[in-house]
Amino acid sequence: MAKMLGFENYAQLSLASKMAPSVDSVTELTNLMAAKAVSAAKKDLEEITALAREKGGDELKTVEELMPWDTTFWNRLFNIEVKAADGDAEVWHPDVQFFKILDKDSGKHLASFFLDPYSRPENKRGGAWMADCIGKSEATNREIPVAYLTCNGSPPVGKTPSLMTFREVETLFHEFGRGLQHMLTSATVGDVAGINGVEWDAVELPSQFMENWCYDRPTVYGFAKHWETGEPLPEKMFQKLCDQKIFNAGMMACRQLYFGQMDMELHSETFDSKAAQKGEGRTIFDVQKEIAAKYVPHSMPLEEDRFLCAFVHIFAGGYSAGYYSYKWAEVMSADAFGAFEDVGLDNEEGIQRVGRKFRDTVLSLGGGVPPMEAFKEFRGREPTPDALLRHSGLA
Repeated sequence: MAKMLGFENYAQLSLASKMAPSVDSVTELTNLMAAKAVSAAKKDLEEITALAREKGGDELKTVEELMPWDTTFWNRLFNIEVKAADGDAEVWHPDVQFFKILDKDSGKHLASFFLDPYSRPENKRGGAWMADCIGKSEATNREIPVAYLTCNGSPPVGKTPSLMTFREVETLFHEFGRGLQHMLTSATVGDVAGINGVEWDAVELPSQFMENWCYDRPTVYGFAKHWETGEPLPEKMFQKLCDQKIFNAGMMACRQLYFGQMDMELHSETFDSKAAQKGEGRTIFDVQKEIAAKYVPHSMPLEEDRFLCAFVHIFAGGYSAGYYSYKWAEVMSADAFGAFEDVGLDNEEGIQRVGRKFRDTVLSLGGGVPPMEAFKEFRGREPTPDALLRHSGLA
């Protein structure tokens, strides 16, 4: 397919419609991260092994190494007001709520969204997602975009309200970030308004960016209170939330770098399957071992490992030569949050100023502007991995 269209390999074809300019640029970012992550991952594994020896009973007291299976409020930012508007639109379930987003200065109605927050296993699939209900489009006279925000959070039980877990809060922030890009768009051409037309490896930027605020003290303490007494979240518990974010960060980073680079190598190299069957050529499993030796040397796959046969993301899930985009978007989202850190997270005036700029660039410009240009307009430069390394405790 790639050669018919004039490309040397599938990776080049895949990247032609993405933000990353080349295979080399993806490899360069991967290696920048790996330079810090690999040594941290080895240290993580040492700590886990020591814990296993201490707590694992007699069988693990002298174990030399573990086997692979052993290790295994936004308003202040964007100058908007989220206002309940129940009754203004028909809903499909009593749990579903309808909201309007208004510009805080002018009171102008900018967008609306449905929120379906709770799990209903009998008639609702799992996971969480943002979907386009009505897109902004000058051609169809649609000025007010509407989004669906669907989650599977813990539902109320009896007189007890929904008591969300931290992961459910993080998921809600994530999906709301994606929704904001759809709802706060200033683009008027439907095909590039909101998230339409945004390159695959940049579309996660707003959603991953919003997750950072789950670790911001003013944001968390704005809602994290005991539902009966109103007592705020204990300081010790908040610190534990922050600490767990970087727990085993080295191993987790290496795992993603390994998957992403293996995907890129498999889709940018040519393999002679007939020669491989005769034991004369390089096989995909040889590639797996080569990439693993570079990015996860502390956790090499076993000889009988056939993970590639189940790596559906890159063979049947649309991530062919695109798995790197998880880390690519994470780098951009962390760097974007770094702009808020630069002005000081306790500087309310600065936070609002930077938040408005983020709204007017990354969230607003849509797919009509290359994401790198939108990011540079916000940050004043191209993204770097420095903030992500720092947030992960790897700097």
